[in-house]
Amino acid sequence: MISAGDFRNGATFELDGQIFQVIEFQHVKPGKGAAFVRTKIKNIVTGATIEKTFNPTDKMPRAHIERKDMQYLYNDGDLYYFMDVENYEQLPLGKDKIGETLKFIKENEVVKILSHKGNVFGIEPPNFVELEISETEPGFKGDTATGATKFATLETGAQIKVPLFVNTGDKVRIDTRTGEYMERV
Repeated sequence: MISAGDFRNGATFELDGQIFQVIEFQHVKPGKGAAFVRTKIKNIVTGATIEKTFNPTDKMPRAHIERKDMQYLYNDGDLYYFMDVENYEQLPLGKDKIGETLKFIKENEVVKILSHKGNVFGIEPPNFVELEISETEPGFKGDTATGATKFATLETGAQIKVPLFVNTGDKVRIDTRTGEYMERV
């Protein structure tokens, strides 16, 4: 069991027969009345996000999420194929279960497949990936003090904002959770 007072980002629990993951939480102690926990939670099966308040003493059963390392092989139309790195079994997943999570992932990279009681519901990419810039406008020497950015297309096809000094062909580190440029590699 997990109480609402113990919520942290990423915590999973069951509520009304559904599995939810805490995206944001805030403990609120108003001047009058009892304290409460304001949350933004995501239904991990449907992907729907809702806002809900809880009493800090409310208890819900924890949901155990299995995370299994699998290698992303390729996509064939609407199906994406992953291989279990231990027994080499392949798992095809539809675009509805993947969403936008693979936009920073190249073929043959290892990701975590998320499931609950054998039901696969999503993918967790590595927190940081290194990708090559395939297209961007040329930078200007010495134009680094303003903190200005420009758009760049990565080798996976995703677009991000990068500083002006980054050029086509540069390798960069990307935070996959936020989709932000971190540094040149």
